[in-house]
This record gives sequence, structure tokens and C-alpha cells, in this order.
Amino acid sequence: MSDNFFAYMARMKYIGRWSLMRSAMPENIQEHSHMTAVIAHALGVIRRDVFGQDCDPNECAAAALYHDFSEILTGDLPTPIKYYSPEIREAYQQVEELAWEKLLATLPEALRPAYAPLLGGETQERLHELIKAADKLSAYIKCVEERRAGNDEFLSAEKQTLAALKASALPEAAYFLEHFIPAFEKTLDELGTIG
Repeated sequence: MSDNFFAYMARMKYIGRWSLMRSAMPENIQEHSHMTAVIAHALGVIRRDVFGQDCDPNECAAAALYHDFSEILTGDLPTPIKYYSPEIREAYQQVEELAWEKLLATLPEALRPAYAPLLGGETQERLHELIKAADKLSAYIKCVEERRAGNDEFLSAEKQTLAALKASALPEAAYFLEHFIPAFEKTLDELGTIG
């Protein structure tokens, strides 16, 4: 059917993340994709306005909105399995590509060229490093929030994700870590009121 795309997209809220972890605050891929898009937009702005490189933050946000879209059909495969071996990673990549193709086919033909780059196409590939960093930052924020909620289930994931972010050569991610992550350690009272 070439008119089911947005009905499928609305189902992102039914796909849970962190399936092997006990969560104080369950998260679905729709929530995660929103936060990833917000962060990807910020990384695009940082790339353009702080580091003076050509970048369209709006394109970054749009691509990030769809970065896990294939999981509507595949589900969220736990990280220890997804990255267990190069063979599994490659096989999962093929499954994701098939899911993107199937989901793209649920759009009317006239709309497909606008969405194809966002669903595993050229835009996803070109902006891969920014979207991957935004994805990791979103995961790190989730870990911080869980720890702050008294859930130590995420402590190992928090350490590993922070280490991966710090090991990244992406200056935009380092900038975000330095300037914005400390605020996630604050309470609402510590953040203060607006005005």
C-alpha cells in the first residue's frame, strides 16, 4: 500500500528501547528519535556556527528523525547482539536496508524522492557521523537520567557510552558534551526558572 507510511511512523511509539535493561522510565524509539533529532540539529548548528563548516541543521534534524525508522519492522535489536560480530552487523544492515525499502514503498510514488535520502539513502550516509553522535548523546542522556532516578542498571552503559563519545574525533560531540551535558545533572530547581 502506498499510503501507509505515516500510520507506520505513528507505531514507533510501540517499539521499546533498552529491552535487556530495567528502566525507571521506559523509552520508545519515537521518543528517542525526537531527542536524537533535537541533538542532531544542535550538532549541525555547532558545525556551522562554531566550527565554520557548511552544514544544514534542518537536514540533520530531518535525517535523525528517521534514523531508527527501520525498527518499526525489525524491532530494536539489543546492542550486544547487533554489534557482536562483523557478520551479524552486516546481516543486520541488510535487514535494515530491506525494511527502509519496504517502508519507502508505503509512500505515494510522487513523495518517495523526498524521503528516500532520509531513509537510509544519501542524506543518512552523508550525515552519518553527526547522526551517530546525536544517537550516542541521546543514549548517554538516557543513562544519566536513569542514574539520577536511582537506577544503577545503566551505570555500565553510561560509562561505555561516555568513553565512546570522548574517543570520538567529532568536535561537535565534544562541544555538546562540554557545554550542554552538565545541565542534565541538575534538578529543576537548579536549572532555575525562566524569566
